[in-house]
Order: sequence, then structure tokens, then C-alpha cells
Amino acid sequence: MHKGKVYIVGAGPGDEKLITVYGRECIERADVIIYDRLVSKQLLAYAKEEAELLYCGKEPKKHGNIQQQIHEWLVQYALQGKTVVRLKGGDPFMFGRGGEEAEHLRAHGIPYEIVPGVTAGVAAPAYAGIPVTHRNYAGGVTFIAGHQSGERDRIRWDALSQATDTIVFYMGMANIAYICEQLKRHGKDEHTPVAVIEWATTNKQRTVVGTLQTIVDIVNEKQLSSPAIIVVGDVVRLHDQLKWVEETW
Repeated sequence: MHKGKVYIVGAGPGDEKLITVYGRECIERADVIIYDRLVSKQLLAYAKEEAELLYCGKEPKKHGNIQQQIHEWLVQYALQGKTVVRLKGGDPFMFGRGGEEAEHLRAHGIPYEIVPGVTAGVAAPAYAGIPVTHRNYAGGVTFIAGHQSGERDRIRWDALSQATDTIVFYMGMANIAYICEQLKRHGKDEHTPVAVIEWATTNKQRTVVGTLQTIVDIVNEKQLSSPAIIVVGDVVRLHDQLKWVEETW
């Protein structure tokens, strides 16, 4: 039996124009596209008319057995000899479970490729005029999955608070108060600048800026919610000077 091939493609952070050329080419020749909740629907317009589109979006805290279904689809359609695109928001290997999907494909002998994408942890700050590194402000950046809390918290807050200049949290909005409290408790000054960027790189983008002490109240007042990126560090001070996209939309 002729096996198909799976392309695990990063769709980018939201703006459909930010997908790579190769990522778009994969979409154009796919027989099956399995796509996430945050993937721009405009990208699906590049699919050929007969392509099968399978939605596998995961709502926050409602993942259930969706990941298992994704694994089954990837193998099922590849074994039918089809070209399959697993279209994932951002980059497949940045908090996207792309590594698990690649492992599953390898275990079943399915050929695959990883097509990197622009990740929100870099793109969201860029669209808000915040460079995650800067010669005068930050020589390093750390990316953290922010949905960890309580007994599930595996973050070494003492090390994180002191070891890096810029911290970028993905999926942290539900725990933003906890994040700020832990950073302060483990040595970050309460006046450290913080930005929250909602729906980054889309025409719904909003950015608010505060400090570890004030950002939770600001987020609540402005009613920001997921999807959003949280940026902590002195680079946030550049937002007012370098912001560009929200002034043009």
C-alpha cells in the first residue's frame, strides 16, 4: 500500500500573510487539512476545491480527547495514500504539541515534514512595537507556557525571575494574577513593565501596558481575554515609542 505524507505546518500568529511560502504550498496541494481554532480561515481558501477540511479546534480547558482524534486522523488519511496537512497556529514545536504528533507518526511509520511557522511569542510583541531583545534593554528572552498553576506548576519561579531579561508567557491569561504574584514573590520588582497583547497580528489586536503591580487591574478594566501574549521586562518601555500597527488599523 502506498503511504501518503503528513506536513505539520505552522500557520503563523494570526495574519494570514505571515505564513511561509512553503507552508502555503503545502496547503495548496493537500488532500486533507486538519486545522486548529486559531488558524486564519483565509488560509483555507488556498486549499484545492476537493480537499477535505477537518476542524480540530481546542477551546481553553476543553481539550478532551481531541488530541487523540488528531493522531488517529493523521495516520488514517496517510495510510490511504493522501497528502495531509496538519495546520497549527504559530509554530508547530512552540507549545503546539507538534512534537507529540511527529512522535505518533514516526511510531506508525508515516513519512512527515515539519514546516516551521512564525510564533506568537515573537510576532505579537513585534506587532506591538516591543522587541523581545534589544542591545540596551534585554540580552535574552525566555518563553513559558503560562497555563501552569497550583499542583501542576513546574516553573522554577526563583530561577525564571532572575535569569532572563524578557519573559514571554503563552496561554497565560487565566493565570495572569498568579504569574505576576509569583514573579514578585521571587524577586522581580513590582514596577517591572508588563504588556498584554490580545489577538496579535489581526485587526482585533489590542495592547495594554502596566507593571507587575498594576497589569491585572488594567486587563480586567479593558476586558482583555485569550488569545493573548504576556510580555514581562524593560523592553515593554519601547511600546509607546515603537508601536505601529495599532496606529494604522
